[in-house]
Amino acid sequence: MNDPDPPPISPAITPRPSSIKFWLGFLWVCGLLAAGGYGWFYTHRATADTKPASGARGEMPPVPVVAGVVVEKDVPLYLDGLGTVQAFNTVTVRARVDGQVVKVAFKEGQDVQVNDELVSIDPDPYRAVLAQALAKQGQDEALLSNAQTDSKRYADLLAKEGVTQQVYETQKALVNQLAAAVKADQATVDSAKVQLAYTTIRSPIAGRTGIRLVDQGNIVHAADATGLVVITQLQPISVIFTLREQTLGKIQKQQLATPDLTVLAIGRDNIEGLGEGKLAVIDNQIDITTGTIKLKATFPNADLRLWPGQFVNARLLLSVRKASAVVPASVVQRGPEGPLAAFAFVINDEQTVDVRAVKVAQIEQGEALIEEGLRPGERVVVDGQYKLQKGSRVKIADAPAAAAERGAHPSKAAAGSDGSGTRGPKPAKP
Repeated sequence: MNDPDPPPISPAITPRPSSIKFWLGFLWVCGLLAAGGYGWFYTHRATADTKPASGARGEMPPVPVVAGVVVEKDVPLYLDGLGTVQAFNTVTVRARVDGQVVKVAFKEGQDVQVNDELVSIDPDPYRAVLAQALAKQGQDEALLSNAQTDSKRYADLLAKEGVTQQVYETQKALVNQLAAAVKADQATVDSAKVQLAYTTIRSPIAGRTGIRLVDQGNIVHAADATGLVVITQLQPISVIFTLREQTLGKIQKQQLATPDLTVLAIGRDNIEGLGEGKLAVIDNQIDITTGTIKLKATFPNADLRLWPGQFVNARLLLSVRKASAVVPASVVQRGPEGPLAAFAFVINDEQTVDVRAVKVAQIEQGEALIEEGLRPGERVVVDGQYKLQKGSRVKIADAPAAAAERGAHPSKAAAGSDGSGTRGPKPAKP
């Protein structure tokens, strides 16, 4: 059976070549319009993003900063070291004779002068020895006097041949023997007097007594290792401190011009001043284990603020730099090249900043001594450097206002600008 013929295709749904071309062209035009619209949107968006906020001039807004002026002043140069206070003289008082302590004549912590009585040891045994020596001396003196009289009589008899020469010589020798005995007796008396004097112990120096080491009633001996009390001299007083060996040449050179170099004693907080003294001694050798040189300074210590054993910061005044450029320490910035790459932002007359390399001699008490790079009278940026670069426009403001515009507390804004940071000027945009 033959299949029936398929039905004919309706002319209404039969695609024609002209219709396909029309739709392809329509889609191509729509694509072009979409691409053009996207390109226009992207171009105007980028232009709007890069348009300066200040308007038609195309400049960045000024950066609020705190400005300062480079001043000219005399700046002292110090060498700092760690020191220890040492008593000018220290004496451990000991007994020089044996006996019982019958009196303690001082109070602990008392200021004493030279020859003030401190301790008394029972003197009776030594008085008895002295009396015995005096008695022996008197006996020998009497014998000597009698022998001298006989010798004179024998001399007269010898002239009349009443005695022999031998008898006269024997009597003369007896006189000499008794004279020597009298001298020995005098030495024994003097020794007994010295021993008796040692029973009263007196202060050998002027100073302050420490804690009593022996109480009244105890038996003491001259051979005892422990003393009776320790006396330290507090006025004047010494400070022993150390400095790097590289500073020795500078100190010796300065001593030729100024023999008495000033030394300041500062508390451990590095703020409180404890006294002012003079350099007394430079040690005769360098410590090879630490590479330091030891120095000793003497202080009057009139107010007793220095105490033996106390740790202090010693500052040796090496010289005074006259008419030097000085700025606040926060002016000095450190670049990424290292601690020696110091610079500062200098404000020009056009209210723009320039980056100036500087050489810092020292930073002391919030002030930086500038050797090179800045001149007295120039304006510099004290605070607000973190947004600056070379050529940036600035707006001078006081510290609170500048911090408010930056949205930060002044202490936070100034952090890292004391010369110890690692920031550098931001690179210029192309």
